[in-house]
Amino acid sequence: MLSSSDFASASWALVILVDHPSEGQKEVPLRVSGDLHIGGLMLKLVEKINIAQDWSDFALWWEQKHCWLLKTHWTLDKCGVQADAKLLFTPQHKLLQLRLPNMKTVRLRVSFSAVVFKAVSDICKTLNIRRPEELSLLKPSGDYFKKKKKKDKNNKEPATKDILNLESSPTISGSPVSPGLYSKTMTPTYDPVNGTPASSTMTWFSDSPLAEQNCSILAFSQPPQSPEALADMYQCRSLMDKAKLNTGWLDSSRSLMEQGIQEDEQLLLRFKYYTFFDLNPKYDAVRINQLYEQARWAIVLEEIDCTEEEMLIFAALQYHISKLSSSAEIQDFTNESEVDEVEAALSNLEVTLEGGKADNALEDITDIPKLADNLKLFRPKKLILKAFKQYWFVFKDTSIAYFKNKELEQGEPIDKLNLRGCEVVPDVHVAGRKFGIKLLIPVADGMNEVYLRCDHEHQYAQWMAACILASKGKTMADSSYQPEVLNILSFLRMKNRNSTSSVASSIENIDMNPECFVSPRCAKKHKSKQLAARILEAHQNVAQMSLVEAKLRFIQAWQSLPEFGLTYYLVRLIRIDAATGIPITTWRFTNMKQWNVNWEIRQVAIEFDQNVSIAFTCLSADCKIVHEYIGGYIFLSTRSKDQNETLDEDLFHKLTGGQE
Repeated sequence: MLSSSDFASASWALVILVDHPSEGQKEVPLRVSGDLHIGGLMLKLVEKINIAQDWSDFALWWEQKHCWLLKTHWTLDKCGVQADAKLLFTPQHKLLQLRLPNMKTVRLRVSFSAVVFKAVSDICKTLNIRRPEELSLLKPSGDYFKKKKKKDKNNKEPATKDILNLESSPTISGSPVSPGLYSKTMTPTYDPVNGTPASSTMTWFSDSPLAEQNCSILAFSQPPQSPEALADMYQCRSLMDKAKLNTGWLDSSRSLMEQGIQEDEQLLLRFKYYTFFDLNPKYDAVRINQLYEQARWAIVLEEIDCTEEEMLIFAALQYHISKLSSSAEIQDFTNESEVDEVEAALSNLEVTLEGGKADNALEDITDIPKLADNLKLFRPKKLILKAFKQYWFVFKDTSIAYFKNKELEQGEPIDKLNLRGCEVVPDVHVAGRKFGIKLLIPVADGMNEVYLRCDHEHQYAQWMAACILASKGKTMADSSYQPEVLNILSFLRMKNRNSTSSVASSIENIDMNPECFVSPRCAKKHKSKQLAARILEAHQNVAQMSLVEAKLRFIQAWQSLPEFGLTYYLVRLIRIDAATGIPITTWRFTNMKQWNVNWEIRQVAIEFDQNVSIAFTCLSADCKIVHEYIGGYIFLSTRSKDQNETLDEDLFHKLTGGQE
């Protein structure tokens, strides 16, 4: 039996700060004991507050420990909560401003208690974006949202002016109306009366607030920015700037609150991993548009380098997309989704056939094709001019062998290049009739650089497509070979501008501000009329494309740029080459065998093929961010179309979570 004095000594006073719905933050004192569980504490607290409202989203945040107390069955003793603990009783879902890839800002309620990986999944569900694992949240440096030229001190930044407000529809995890991450089938939903597919983009997430609003804000491109607005936008001027921006990626294994994110703070939602799986125009209107927009801004703000010829193609595609997006007929989603039922069924059959492992089985029962032709070769060496020499080349499986001439093909080759895991970079200038392929082939001390030169575009398309497939470990027997050849030819045709008199005569009548479609640096090089003429010349080659086709072609062209997929960090390598300091050695991600992190000294160690090991400390960001990039890419490589669209979240955290 306990006396009243014994009971009093076993209990103690705890003061909890409450985010009061009407009166702001208010302190509430409670008498508790160590064996009281968290759920009981919250119940006691709500009874003491005595306000009738829905408290189900509230939870306890422990300020000193910087953590949520979400395990409601744990006792205060087990959690380590004592009288000096500063606890805040606050909603788990709070407002957040997200700037999307199209520079549009949305305000919505986001879970500040779920790990960022889950929070991003919920955000993408709200915005009708499939494959949320490709995106993440980025907290940019303080000067990102500021104007570069502050002529008017009273002028507020444009980001606050035009915000799409979705706060009335919170993305609450585990909501009873939520069927899970996605619909469980890839097939469209059919109208039971007439059998035509329903507007798939809308029905994909039935409980999304965008299903009730005009989704065109996110699924269609916004009008191009003025040159003045472009000049004011944040631009990564150097590799150091790019490295600085990448330090802001949030940790996917921790919550927003744990990472110091404040309510109504502005973050960037961006595609983080550059492997875009299963882009399907039928379901991905918003995703394709946001991906196009991220690519567009990367080009215009010079986050990725391209030649002037390529810049004009990108400009022509932007101009074409802008024209189509502004036409009234395109804005009707339902017209676009009404596809013949047979065509829809065939489309889904095609998706199914592409999904399995049929390609490998096909290769086993067919002869693998080969390419054989005269090409020119150049291997860079110091103090030697770039001189190409002609050889007879044979492409078989995933290797290229070359001989002095065709007659010696049956003998020993001069050399054999294994392209599995290599880097393939286009080296093309269509106007100058230059069709080159740059190969960076992994060897023990980094990369072996080889240049091939083709005679014409058809030869280039065949060999380039074969090289791209071989770098992924696939042969020309793969079903994607011919489409790849056609895609390359199509892109070359876009580059092949045919100047005509009709273009010159139409410039006077055209309503175009050409500086909106190119980088500021490119705009300064040319007069406005000259730039408009060149964009219109390039536009002739893309003028017949549909809106979605033009966006996909833009994304595809972006992916073909040499710098595509590079993410920059400033690191100090343990293995140092004491030469000039110029980066001459590259280690490919595809040749990585294993990696680990020494969390005590924050050092990343990576082992590659051919017994090459490197170790580095990261100077511009925490090593956890780099570690998560590596694990994240490995996680994305495990996806396949037969996974029924569910995400293995546990596997993601195993690969990216680190010491946690």
